Amino acid sequence: MSEFSDSEKEILTKHFSNVEDSVFAIITPRQVDRGALMSRYSRTDKSMRKIFLDEFLQNENRGEEFYNKVLLEYGDDSVAELGEAQIAIEGLSNIAVKKIEDRRIGLSYLEKSSRYVTWDKKINQEYKFFKEPDIMNSKYADKYLESCNLDFEIYSKNIQPMISYVSEREPIDSQKFKNAQGEEVPFSRLSSDEDIKSATRIYNATIKAKALDTLRGILPASTLTNVGITGNGRAFEYLLTILYSSGLQEERIISSKIHRELDTTIRSFVKRADDKHGKALQQYLGHVKTTASSLNQKYVKNKKNRNFLVNLVDYDSEKKAEEKIISAILYEQAQGISYKDIISEVKKIGPTTRKKIIQSFANLRQNRRHRPPRAFEMTEYTFDFLTNFGMFRDFHRHRVLTLERQLLTTDHGFCIPDEISEIGIKKDFEDCMYKSKQVFDLLRQNMPEQAQYVVNFAYNYPFFMRLNLREAAHLIELRTVPQGHPDYRKVAQNMFKLIKKVQPNLSNIIKFVDLNEYKLERLEAEKRIEEKRKKLEN
Repeated sequence: MSEFSDSEKEILTKHFSNVEDSVFAIITPRQVDRGALMSRYSRTDKSMRKIFLDEFLQNENRGEEFYNKVLLEYGDDSVAELGEAQIAIEGLSNIAVKKIEDRRIGLSYLEKSSRYVTWDKKINQEYKFFKEPDIMNSKYADKYLESCNLDFEIYSKNIQPMISYVSEREPIDSQKFKNAQGEEVPFSRLSSDEDIKSATRIYNATIKAKALDTLRGILPASTLTNVGITGNGRAFEYLLTILYSSGLQEERIISSKIHRELDTTIRSFVKRADDKHGKALQQYLGHVKTTASSLNQKYVKNKKNRNFLVNLVDYDSEKKAEEKIISAILYEQAQGISYKDIISEVKKIGPTTRKKIIQSFANLRQNRRHRPPRAFEMTEYTFDFLTNFGMFRDFHRHRVLTLERQLLTTDHGFCIPDEISEIGIKKDFEDCMYKSKQVFDLLRQNMPEQAQYVVNFAYNYPFFMRLNLREAAHLIELRTVPQGHPDYRKVAQNMFKLIKKVQPNLSNIIKFVDLNEYKLERLEAEKRIEEKRKKLEN
């Protein structure tokens, strides 16, 4: 016999995907009710649909009341993960978007790409970069505007010349494309109009991506972008607290706007971001920052110039790493034997056998989506980087690791792509860099955080990452695929070489690293996209 009457079933169909099966989706429209139902579920022996009928149906504020009780009275923070929201932010700087994307857990991001979208458009006769309020109210406002406008002018006027140069260097006739029979043939041998049209579309997208990849270093960090954020209430609450505590006006304003919009969807989940608890956390974050700054001035004296790309500064010996990984591999199937006893036995295994065990797991991987087992998380690496800010923006997307970074400055020099010199705009490029540095040095005296906005993507930027071997395999294999930007491909390749140097046996698990170089990075990827497009059309 059914748990529900016919009238109850009719009601439930508007709030749940089915009324009889043991597996169902919650489709009730209010997000707060969905989360509250999930949480209430853990504190009663009633079925969820029964809870809804008894406790929620006649009380429109039930979800709100429940969250207020649990979050404010009980302090059960995990409940806040049951509310989700999607927020879009348009017209924020590359300084602010990186601060937002520093949050690793509970939030996912999609940001406007510098590879596929040009930044040459104007709004009301002005280029799209952030007019930082403190700078604009200072005596350096005109110099700041001059620097950023120069960047955008040089970037904009060279988009088409760079596209022309790349297409001349890598002409379409020298590339191969699939014909109607699925064969890879030179462009000149394509016969049908559809094949020619398809190949031209692939080629043009590839050339444009290459041109924009090359020119992006000219753009300043003030460049405006867009980002979409999907996340849970707990993560959003922490994001808001971080932004509220920022020393930059832009980030504090964005926090208020995000908070306002979240109040329309998951208000109960983010109440504490700026209440007395949130303000206490903001104060704590400020104290952490000032304490670290004070200690830095006291203890860090060595300020030598840095010119490396990536260094491996901390890691286990290969023997120790292998023992930890093999012990973790064996643990799951050991049936009651302690990890301590297993590692004691593994220490007796010789190097040749350890090598065979590691290789056997490398052999099981058939493609890069076959992730190594979790046991490979048992050893870690700390890498010290000095790469251009544009490249950092790509590595910054990896969040299953520890990443710490410094303020963006002009102290460490900048990178000039070969193509910049080859099309004859090296002087223009350097003029942008020198102008930025001049303005940065003026601003940093009193506004070190605000000064970041004027710094170009091409300037080198220091940061470090600590990650385990499993995540290193994912990052290195993903960031060395042919379609990747040459800057981060080179860095990821060097990371692999450093691991291989100190742990040659364990590096075999990073099986799908690509150490080759490519002139048109996007070509093969654009071909695959075109194939998918054709299938969808058919």
